Amino acid sequence: MFEQVFKNIDDIFHKDAGCSSELDYTEQSSWMLFLKYLDDLEFTKSQEAEMMMETYQYIIDEQYRWSAWAAPKDADGKFDHNHALTGDDLMEFVDGQLFPYLKGFKQRADNANTIEYKIGEIFSEIKNKIQSGYSLRDALEKVDQLRFRSQDEKHELSHLYEAKIKNMGNAGRNGGEYYTPRPLIRAMIDVIQPKIGETIYDGAAGSAGFLCEAFDYLRQGGRDKVKLSTNDLATLQNDTFYAKEKKSLAYVIAIMNMILHGIEAPNVLHTNTLSENLQDIQPSNQHSIILANPPFGGKERKEVQENFPIQTGETAFLFLQHFIKMLKPGGRAAIVIKNTFLSNTDNAAIALRKELLENCNLHTVLDCPGGTFLGAGVKTVVLFFTKGEPTLNTWFYELNVGRNMGKTNPLNDKDLAEFVELQKVAISSRDKGETDKSWSLTISDIDQATYDLSIKNPNVEEAAPLREPKTIIDDIIALDKESEAILAKIQDLL
Repeated sequence: MFEQVFKNIDDIFHKDAGCSSELDYTEQSSWMLFLKYLDDLEFTKSQEAEMMMETYQYIIDEQYRWSAWAAPKDADGKFDHNHALTGDDLMEFVDGQLFPYLKGFKQRADNANTIEYKIGEIFSEIKNKIQSGYSLRDALEKVDQLRFRSQDEKHELSHLYEAKIKNMGNAGRNGGEYYTPRPLIRAMIDVIQPKIGETIYDGAAGSAGFLCEAFDYLRQGGRDKVKLSTNDLATLQNDTFYAKEKKSLAYVIAIMNMILHGIEAPNVLHTNTLSENLQDIQPSNQHSIILANPPFGGKERKEVQENFPIQTGETAFLFLQHFIKMLKPGGRAAIVIKNTFLSNTDNAAIALRKELLENCNLHTVLDCPGGTFLGAGVKTVVLFFTKGEPTLNTWFYELNVGRNMGKTNPLNDKDLAEFVELQKVAISSRDKGETDKSWSLTISDIDQATYDLSIKNPNVEEAAPLREPKTIIDDIIALDKESEAILAKIQDLL
C-alpha cells in the first residue's frame, strides 16, 4: 500500500542537491515520518479523550503541528494548496521556526524518558538538508499519504523502514554499521528466549534492530505464543527495552524504528556508552538480557579506556566488559564480536577471555561465515553466555550455508533453523549436540595461559597437507617420463 510512496520520496531526495546518499534519504525521511507519526498519535489521543468527555492536552502547539504547516486541509479534507507554504517561505519556516521550536523541547521536558524529551533530542541532532523548498513541499505531500492509524498500517511502515535501513547499510560509507541481518538477530532471540517482565538492553543500538525484533517476539507471545494481558502490554511498552547510541543519525533512526514497530516512547539515550565508568554501574542499572552487535575495529581514547579494568583501544572489547557489568546475576546475553576475539594473543584479549570464562557461563558460540555482514571484511562469532557461573563446557556451531552470500542472496531464517533447534538439544545433552558442524569443548582442557578458544572442528577430517613445490615438480617430471615411454611403445606398434 505504501511501498510506492517510499520510492517516490526517495526519488525527490535523489534530485535535490542536499541529499547525496541512502544515509541522507533515511535521515531526511526520518524526521518527516516522526512528525507525521506524532500528528497521527495526537489526533488519535484527542479523539479518545473526546469520547471520554475529557480534554486532550496537545504536545505540539497548533501552528507547529503537521496538519497546520506540512499538510493543511480544506473543509472537504483535501490538501489545501492555497494555505500550504512552499519555496523559500517553507524553508524559512522549517529552518528558522519549526526546528528551533522542536529543539527547545529538550530543555522543557520533565525527564529523558518522555516523548517531549525525545522530540527535543532528535531535533537537536538532525538538520534539514533539503535545499529546495519545492522539493521539500513535494516530499511533505508524499509523507502525508502515509498513515499510522491502524496496526496493519504501522506494520507495513515498519517493514518498509527496515528495508530503508538495510539499503542504507548496503550503500557503503558507514551505513553498514547500523544494520545487523535480521535472521541472525531472530536466531539470537530464539536462543535467549526473553520473557515479559525481563528488561532488554543494547548499549550500541545502531538502528535498534535487536530491540525491535525482541519487541515483535514478545508481542506475539514469545516462543509459546501466549496471549498478553493489558498489564503485559503496558510492561512491554514502558519497562522492557533500554538502549544507548552515540551517533546522531543512528539515534534518530533507532527512535523512529522503535516507534514504527509499536513502542511509543522508546527508552533510548543519546550518549557514548563507553564514557561511563564500570565502577559507577549499580545493580539498579543492570538488565536481565543483553542483545548487541557492538562496533569493532574502532579505537578509543586513553581517557575512555581508563573507565575499564581491562584497558584496550579495541572498541568491541570495551563494550564486552560493559555488557558483562550491565547484566544482572543470572542474566543472559548474546553478543556479536569478531572471531579473532577467540584467539588474539594480546594481554587485553587473554584477560577478557579469562574474565568471561570465570565469571560467566559461555555455553554457546555461533561461528558465522564470511559474507554474513555485507561489506564487512571480518568474520564474526556470536557469544551466548549467562552471568554468575563459570564456564565448564562450550558448544560450538559452525554455520555453513553452502553458498557465497551477498546482496542478492543474504542470510535467511532457514540458514539458522538447524542451529536454533540443535542448540536446545546440545545444552541438555552434549552427545546429541555433536554433528559434522558442531562440537563441545571442555574448558579445563584449553591452555590456561592463553584461554585460546579458536578450536578447529574435531568432527571434520583435516584436508591433506599441501605438498612441497619440489615434490610436485619431481612428480611432474616422473609422469612426463612415463608418458614418453608409453608414447614410444605406441609408436613402435604403429
